[in-house]
Amino acid sequence: MNTQTIIGVAASICTAVSLFPQLVKIIREKKESDISYWMLAILITGLALWVWYGFMGEDYIIIISNSVSLLINISVLVLNVYYSKQHSS
Repeated sequence: MNTQTIIGVAASICTAVSLFPQLVKIIREKKESDISYWMLAILITGLALWVWYGFMGEDYIIIISNSVSLLINISVLVLNVYYSKQHSS
């Protein structure tokens, strides 16, 4: 594995798990966080486009890392909506 690939994999891992601590916090506290829905919507759109781009170029590092990140971010969005509705009832 060359240096460029190692850097790409490391960057992909960091990006993919960047919101994982936020997801864990939401699950533990069972309440929504102060995350902008617009930010999440734009980020989720961008990640979905990266996954599509990865499939077009058959780049498995891009596909896997952005798919993981996409799932984490969708989970954050869903739990934020779920807990905000629970607390407003």
